[in-house]
Amino acid sequence: MELNIGDKIKSLRLQNSLTQKELADRCELSKGFISQLESNQTSPSLSTLEDILVTLGSSFREFFAGEAAEKPVFRKEDVFIKEAPESGAVIHWLIPNAQKKDMEPILLVLAPGGRSEIDLPHTGEEFGYVLTGSVLLTLGERTYKVRKGDSFSYKPDARHWLANSGKTEAGVLWVSTPPNF
Repeated sequence: MELNIGDKIKSLRLQNSLTQKELADRCELSKGFISQLESNQTSPSLSTLEDILVTLGSSFREFFAGEAAEKPVFRKEDVFIKEAPESGAVIHWLIPNAQKKDMEPILLVLAPGGRSEIDLPHTGEEFGYVLTGSVLLTLGERTYKVRKGDSFSYKPDARHWLANSGKTEAGVLWVSTPPNF
């Protein structure tokens, strides 16, 4: 992905309702330099870029973080799958690098008799929606049967896990915040 500094500076300038001349004057640069910069005909030094960004109410971190814009759509080839044959569980991480986000959605597929790992208490919240089959949700000392079309939501302040006691495969869309899987 090629960095387009000129377009980004122009966008920030316009968001701040400044003309090229006004930006140039505030940064002690020429209008011609700002014009060439915005059309990618020249590149600024780091100190000049910092002056421009400060003037536009931004920082290096914000400016460059936005360049690698998060993509909102992920394809099936983006999914990472981990099989755990000993437990009868298959985890599909639906979003790449979800552990760096605020929430982590997975698709958990449990074979008959399969079980997720036992999760220790932690902060946050968890949500699930049973897509196929049914599961037993254990939260501490209590166990709940959750069928296809049912959902669950809880604060994970006790040991918890899912198990498939049925005769068919179970599929659960499971979301944890913060990421925990």
